[in-house]
Amino acid sequence: MAAANSNPAFTNSAAFTLNAAKASQLNRPVSSEELSDMYGRPSATPDEAGRMTYEDTVVKIAISFAILLVGAVVGWTIPALTIPAAIVGLVLGLVNTFKKQPSRALILVYAAVEGVFVGGISQIFEVIYPGIVVQATLATLAVIGVTLALFASGKIRASARATKVFLIAMVGYAVFSLLNLVLMWTGVNDSAFGLRSEPSFIFGIPWGIIIGLFVVVLAAYSLVLDFDSIKTGVERGAPRIFAWQAAFGIMVTVVWLYLEILRIIGIARE
Repeated sequence: MAAANSNPAFTNSAAFTLNAAKASQLNRPVSSEELSDMYGRPSATPDEAGRMTYEDTVVKIAISFAILLVGAVVGWTIPALTIPAAIVGLVLGLVNTFKKQPSRALILVYAAVEGVFVGGISQIFEVIYPGIVVQATLATLAVIGVTLALFASGKIRASARATKVFLIAMVGYAVFSLLNLVLMWTGVNDSAFGLRSEPSFIFGIPWGIIIGLFVVVLAAYSLVLDFDSIKTGVERGAPRIFAWQAAFGIMVTVVWLYLEILRIIGIARE
């Protein structure tokens, strides 16, 4: 008689085949002592079950930023790599953003390349405005610390309405940035920061700084979204691999925040 299951993927695998001895072991009665021992065993932790945890996510974030810092040292030493790194980083960033399944390798490569870009642009700014890198770094850490503290205390949360406003503002900022870049590249506006360098003031504050502060607020809310995504992933037991996606999101936001603060300080010191 033919076997009930004729699928070779099952019949040829020891994992799906029982011999007589194993079958008799499975069919034997279980004693009360064995049942007590089974119920007394501790349940698997989220980490053992391959689920996302806060601790594992923090480790992956730390690894990503460590690699980014190594890349930054390279970029600082060889600033000529800044433009190539920016182009490669943009491509890798888009790939990692739209990839359905996170790739640890691609995210770590992105961290290294983005680090080269950050290090190179920082070195350029430091030559023009001595001391600016330390100022921008401290300001970035301050914004991250305040945002994290407010989120942890429950005083700030992501909401559907705020996120909708955030997305609209992001589209507007993206259009402005693209227009500014085109004007600078074509020589229509040859100022150091393009339209941001226009000698316009609102309440005595330079136009470029007001734009920069607005973008810092956007970046801070983006951090809130990142924190909220991590919280949701852990609470819903997302697969462990998605901790790398969380690390990627945090990294993108922090780099964006740092570069914007770097630019604000540069405009203020013109």
